[in-house]
Amino acid sequence: MPYHLATTAWSPRRVLRAGTAHCLEGAIFAAAALRVLGHPPLLLDLEAVQDSDHVVAVFRVRGHWGAIAKSNFSGLRFREPIYRTPRELALSYFEDYMNLRGERTLRAYSRPVDLARFDRTHPGWMTSGDDLWWIAEHLVDVPHTPLITRAMVRRLSTVGRRSLRAGLVGYRASRR
Repeated sequence: MPYHLATTAWSPRRVLRAGTAHCLEGAIFAAAALRVLGHPPLLLDLEAVQDSDHVVAVFRVRGHWGAIAKSNFSGLRFREPIYRTPRELALSYFEDYMNLRGERTLRAYSRPVDLARFDRTHPGWMTSGDDLWWIAEHLVDVPHTPLITRAMVRRLSTVGRRSLRAGLVGYRASRR
């Protein structure tokens, strides 16, 4: 499914109809698909500085966390369910989470957010034709846990040109 550039928050139904999605829509779509397969519909928000946040759908298999994600950056996509905690999973994105200046920008992560919590207030969110901005707004308000300390931030190196070029394979003029 191609990545699209738009300020939208499409429902899974609209993503299917359009055949395209960006990171938020891809994560919501994946969470809905995971729900159909018997998993809770969970999202994890990765928070950045000088960069865009990234949203991933997360799931557990035999107690280990994995993720499904849509991104313009090659290293910010799927993760096998091998991580013991959501923190470990979030840290797995650190090396590949960079802005176009080659700065490492990932700083914090949210707890997994179960979209089933909205079944009463927004019934039919998986099949609705309406935008789902309320999910994005909720993710902004969820507490985030820092991944690294301020001292660590001060010591971060920039990403080398080769790594930046590798991350940009398939990149399309916008982030995440």
